[in-house]
Amino acid sequence: MSRFRMYPTLAQQAALLEHCRHARYVWNLALEQWSMWTRDKRPTPSFAEQCRQLTAARAVFGWLRAGSQTVQQQALRDFDRAVRNFYAGTHRRPMWRRADLHEGFRIVGGQASRVVKLNRTWAAVNVPKVGWVRFRLSRAIPAAKSYRITRDRVGRWHLAFAVVPPPIPAPGTGEVVGVDRGVTVSAALSTGELLSCPGLSNREQERCKHLQRRLSRCRRGSNRRQRVRAAIARLYARARDRRKDWVEKTSTDLARRFDVIRVEDLRIAQMTRRPKPKPDPERPGRYLPNRRRAKAGLNRGILVSGWGGLVARLEDKAAGRVEKVNPAYTSQTCSVCGHRAPDNRESQAVFRCAGCGHQANADVNAAVNIAAGRAVSARRETPARISLKREPQLATFA
Repeated sequence: MSRFRMYPTLAQQAALLEHCRHARYVWNLALEQWSMWTRDKRPTPSFAEQCRQLTAARAVFGWLRAGSQTVQQQALRDFDRAVRNFYAGTHRRPMWRRADLHEGFRIVGGQASRVVKLNRTWAAVNVPKVGWVRFRLSRAIPAAKSYRITRDRVGRWHLAFAVVPPPIPAPGTGEVVGVDRGVTVSAALSTGELLSCPGLSNREQERCKHLQRRLSRCRRGSNRRQRVRAAIARLYARARDRRKDWVEKTSTDLARRFDVIRVEDLRIAQMTRRPKPKPDPERPGRYLPNRRRAKAGLNRGILVSGWGGLVARLEDKAAGRVEKVNPAYTSQTCSVCGHRAPDNRESQAVFRCAGCGHQANADVNAAVNIAAGRAVSARRETPARISLKREPQLATFA
C-alpha cells in the first residue's frame, strides 16, 4: 500500500548497492555471533554492545567507515528485533542474507522525513550519502518515521514507507460470501462469480521454456548465462506482479462488498509438500513410482493461484470479518438438499446431486456451502437443510 518505484541514476545505484552490502555484512556478522552461542558460553552481545563493536570496527576499516552509520546500525536493530520475534514464537529463525537475493536497507529517525514532492508525478527522497533519489508518485505519500529501500532480482528499486493502512470499513449490508479456492478457477464466489489469477501467457511460457533450455547450455560464470538468467527473472517478476495485482484488487473488492467473508481453512504448506519416496521392498536401494512429477505440477498450480496471498490480504483489509470454515467434503455436499457422496461431483467443473438432481458449477456449489458455514461433524455428517419429516424424493434424470 505504501510502496513506490524508485528511478536512481547509475551512480546512485552503485551507492545504494554499497549500502545494501554493508547492511548485509553487518546482519550476517551479528547472525554469526548469535549462532556460535552454546550453553557453556557467556550470553551473546546485546544490541548496545554490538553498536559499540560497530563503532570500533568503523574506526579500523575504511571501507566500513565510508558507508552510512545509520544503515549499518539499523541492520543490527533489525537483527535484534528478529531474534526477539523468534524467541516469542511469532517468526522463524533469522537466516543468512545472500547477495542478489536480499538487497535492501532501512532508514529511521529524522532522515526518514527528508522527502519532497517535485510535481504531480515525481517526488524525491534524500538517502544518506547518496543524495536525492527520484521516485514515482503512484499514491499519496504517507507520514512515516522510517522507510526501506529494496532491490528485486530483476534490478528494480522500490521505496516502502513503514505505515500500516487502516482496514476497509464494512458496507453494513449484512451480506455473507463464500470463497472456494481452486487451481483451474483461482477463486469461486457463492454469488456465482468465477475469478482467475492471471499469469504468463502461452507465448511467454514458451519463451520461458526456450530460455531455460538456453540456460542449461550456458557455461557457469559466463556473461551469457547472466543475461539469460536476467531474462528468466524478468518473466517470473512479470507473473509475480500480475498475481500480486490480482490479489490486491480482488481482496479490496470483497472487503468493500461483503460484511462477512468465509474461506476454507487450508494448510497450504502441507498441501504443497513433495511426496515421500516409496522404497521397493523387493529391490533394496530402489524406489517405487510416487507420482512426483504430477504432484509437482499440482503444487505449482496451487502456488501460482495466490491462495495464501488472497486470504492474508483479506485478513488485513477486512480485519475481524474473515471466517475460516472446515473444508472437509464441501465439494461433495449438495448446497440444496445436503446430500453428500463422492459421485455428486462428476468432473472438476460439473456438480450433479445424486439425491435431488441439483446441477451447478462444482466450485460455486462448494462456495455456497462455505458461505453457509457448512462443515462435516466428527461423524462425517452434514447438518440437515430440509425437514426431517419429508419423504425421500427419487431423483429423475432426462
